[in-house]
Amino acid sequence: MESSSSFVNLLTSQGAVDLDSLETLAFSTQSPQEASVKERRNWTVKDDLVLIGAWLNTSKDSIVSNEQKGAAFWKRIVEYYNSSPLLVGMVPRELGQCKQRWARINDLVCKFAGCYDTALREQRSGQNDNDVMKAALDIFNSDHNMKFNLEHAWRELRHDVKWCSTYMEKDKDKRKATPVPEPEERPVGVKAAKAAGKRHKTGKDEELSKLEGLMELKKQISKQSLLESLLTKPEPLNEMELALKTKLLSELLS
Repeated sequence: MESSSSFVNLLTSQGAVDLDSLETLAFSTQSPQEASVKERRNWTVKDDLVLIGAWLNTSKDSIVSNEQKGAAFWKRIVEYYNSSPLLVGMVPRELGQCKQRWARINDLVCKFAGCYDTALREQRSGQNDNDVMKAALDIFNSDHNMKFNLEHAWRELRHDVKWCSTYMEKDKDKRKATPVPEPEERPVGVKAAKAAGKRHKTGKDEELSKLEGLMELKKQISKQSLLESLLTKPEPLNEMELALKTKLLSELLS
C-alpha cells in the first residue's frame, strides 16, 4: 500500500497526472463479464427455441397459469430460460428482454399462421407442403412488406394446443374488433313490414332457438376436441386426417 501511495504522490508532484484522472481511470476499469452484460446480444434460433419452451412449459403449469399473473408468470419463464443447459456459459437475460422478444415472436408467428391458413385454403390440386409454405411466405411478404424469418418458431408452436388456443382466441377478438359498416337506412316497404312481422318469435320459437344454440355449442366443443387430438398426434398424418385438420381449422377461424 505504501509503495502504491508513493507512486501516486510521485506522479501528482511531477504534474504527470491529477487525482481526478486517476480516480476516473480506477473506477472505469471493468471486468470482461461486466462489460459483456452491457453489450447487445442478438437472439439466435437456439435462444428463441429455449424461450418458446420456457413459455409453453410455464403456461401449462396449472398453478402458475391459474393463480400467478403478470410479473410472477414472467419471472418463472426467465428462471426457466436462464437455467437451460443449452445456454450454459451465456450471459443471463433479464425479464424485460425475454418479454419483449416473446411479444415479437408471438405477434409475427400469429400473423404468419393466418397467411399459412390462407395458403392452405387456396391450395390447388398437385401442390405439396413446400408449395403451400412458399405461398404463405409470399402472402406474408406482400401483406406486411417484410420477410418472415421465424419459421423455426412457427414450426415449434403450430401444433401446440396451448398456443393454438391462444392464437384462435386472439384471432376471434381481432375479428370482433373489426368495425362493420352500418347499412344505410331505407324506408320500410309493405313487403319488408310483413316479413318483419313474421320474424317476431313466439315463446316456442324462442325455446327452439335456445335449443339450437345449445346443440351448436356442443357441436363446436366436439370439433375443438377432435382438432386438439389431431394437433397432438405425431406426424405424418394420413391424407384424410390432414384434410379434416385443415377443414376444422378453417371452420374455427371463420
